Amino acid sequence: MNKYVTGATIKRLREERKLTQQELAEKLFVSDKTVSKWETAKGYPDITILEDLAKALGVSVMELMTGDSIRNTNSNSNMTRTKFYVCPICGNIMFSTGEALISCCGIILPPLEAEVCNSSHNIMVEKFEDEYFVTTSHSMTKEHYISFIAVVKDNGAEIVKLYPEGNAEARFKISRTKYVYFYCNRDGLFSCDVRRLLNNKAEK
Repeated sequence: MNKYVTGATIKRLREERKLTQQELAEKLFVSDKTVSKWETAKGYPDITILEDLAKALGVSVMELMTGDSIRNTNSNSNMTRTKFYVCPICGNIMFSTGEALISCCGIILPPLEAEVCNSSHNIMVEKFEDEYFVTTSHSMTKEHYISFIAVVKDNGAEIVKLYPEGNAEARFKISRTKYVYFYCNRDGLFSCDVRRLLNNKAEK
């Protein structure tokens, strides 16, 4: 990480928790003068105390380090707010059902912004009994490929990891499936409404 906790962040979070410098100091077994030094940028909290400091301030260590406070506004678990993240270093895939601070390999990952499927990045969906069979004609070379296909349901999400020179296909249970997502290693994330896709196919 290229950031470290700042005094302004500590002060803001402390005041949001309605804690005095003395009260915060007592939670951390340090003096109020030490807390004052942190907040006035005359010193930094030792890295060994960061976890306890974050806990006392009601945030994660990552939030403390970046100064970004994450508030859960997705209290109704609206799966349409699902966000996907891909690490450009190791290829790790993650998703959240709302606002989150996600990091991997020492970097903070931005949520991917999905584009609507188009002629060069399209998806085909077929029904087979109780499953959707999802495929794409996208190339699967070592240089240019689809790295995952995912579906978002109203009660969760599923991801199928794909690999270069493999088949760009996946199967998902039909029940409660609403959207299909797939990620191109060059052009990013794309999404399709499953029902709309099937309706358009039936009309042709």
